Formats: sequence, C-alpha cells, structure tokens
Amino acid sequence: MRRLEARVALVTGASRGIGAAVARRLGVEGASVVVNYAGRADAAAEIVAAIVGAGGSAIAVQADVSDPAACAALVEAAVDHFGRIDILVNNAGITRDGLLVRMSDDDWRAVIDTNLSGAFYLSRSVGKLMMKQRSGSIVNMASVVGMMGNAGQVNYAAAKAGLIGMTKSIARELAGRGVRVNAVAPGFITTDMTDALSDTARESAVSSIAMGRLGTPEDIAATVAFLASDDAGYITGQVIAVDGGMTYA
Repeated sequence: MRRLEARVALVTGASRGIGAAVARRLGVEGASVVVNYAGRADAAAEIVAAIVGAGGSAIAVQADVSDPAACAALVEAAVDHFGRIDILVNNAGITRDGLLVRMSDDDWRAVIDTNLSGAFYLSRSVGKLMMKQRSGSIVNMASVVGMMGNAGQVNYAAAKAGLIGMTKSIARELAGRGVRVNAVAPGFITTDMTDALSDTARESAVSSIAMGRLGTPEDIAATVAFLASDDAGYITGQVIAVDGGMTYA
C-alpha cells in the first residue's frame, strides 16, 4: 500500500535507529524522503540508497537541528529539491544522562536544544509552508519518559514532556488550516541506545512491559506512517504510546 504517493517527507535524525526506520517506511509508502543527519553522512547515504533501490526517491541533507539557521537551510534544501513538504517527522534526539545534582549546564542545554528546540525551529518553518498548502502532517517523536519521568534523565524527560505540550499547542493553532500535529511516544525500543543496557537493566525493562518484549524501530515507523497518512485524517493533537503496554493512560 502506497498511502503517501506524491508527498514529500522530511525526517530528522534519520541516519540510524528509529529515524532510519521511519524514513524507509515512508519511502515504501510512496513518499519522497529528505533524510536529515547530523554527522553520519555514510549512514544517511545508505538509507537514501535503500529507499532509491526500492523504487523511491530520497536525498540526504546535513543539519544540526539545534541551530535555527541550519534548520532554515534544511527546509530550504528540501523545498528546492522536491518543491514542497507534506510530512515533517521531528525525530532527532540525543541523551546526556546523569542525576540531577550532577548534571552539567552543558548536558542540560544540549538535550533541550536538540530534542525540543530543534522540533520548534522546524515546526515553525514547515508550519508556514503547510498553512499555505492548507494540508500537512507533523509527527513529533516524544517518549514514555516524557509521560512518566525517569531517574537520571531529567533533561531528556523535560524535553520530551515539552514536546508533548508543543504538539498539543501547535495542533490547536494549525488545525483550521488543514494541518495535523501528533506525537508518538516510544517505550523501550531496540536501538543502539538500548543495546548499551546491561543484561540486568534489559531484563528489568522487559519485565515492565505487558507484551514481554522490547519494541522495534519498525513498530514506531508503522505508527508514524499511519499518522502521516489520510487514514489518520481526523486525528490531531494526540500522543500515541507505542510501548507494548508499559504505560496505560
């Protein structure tokens, strides 16, 4: 099924993990994809090659989303190449874990600037385009940590909770122009971040999940593709937890 035929998607942080899975899935669904990356040009090129090899269209564009000027240049590059942006997936994110009393100012700012401010900069720029088009879908990558908190991740939790509030606020502002804004809140997903967990930590995580397993990047990508498509045409301002039953709202 190619639900996103003739649409253009910009996915940030798309060179690895969840972002890469989202970019590939949107490509399979028919979208032309702008694969944003911060530093791993080789990995981004592999994602582009995979999408093109499957019959899709994609380009890679480097940008540090914590820099508003870089975000503006990223949007400009996407529009120059494809002519429009129909889907924005604010996925780029970093972690700088540490307990509150030991967390440095730099570690606080780095996570807020990338995970929260970056989504703001891009939503502001792309939102203007979508309002003129009177159509579009923005999907923000939140986290269950933003809903329930997590010791050692004050910065990350604050950024993700902020992203949830931002999602709901922007959804209210743009709904009248045909633009939908939603968030996906992944639980424990098998990425390089969770690969770094000890066996004990992994077992503890799995024991907290009703379905008894970690999720996959493809689980998240499927939800993003749904929210980006017309199948979710009457859904906006929502946060969908994709966590195997780890949380129940």
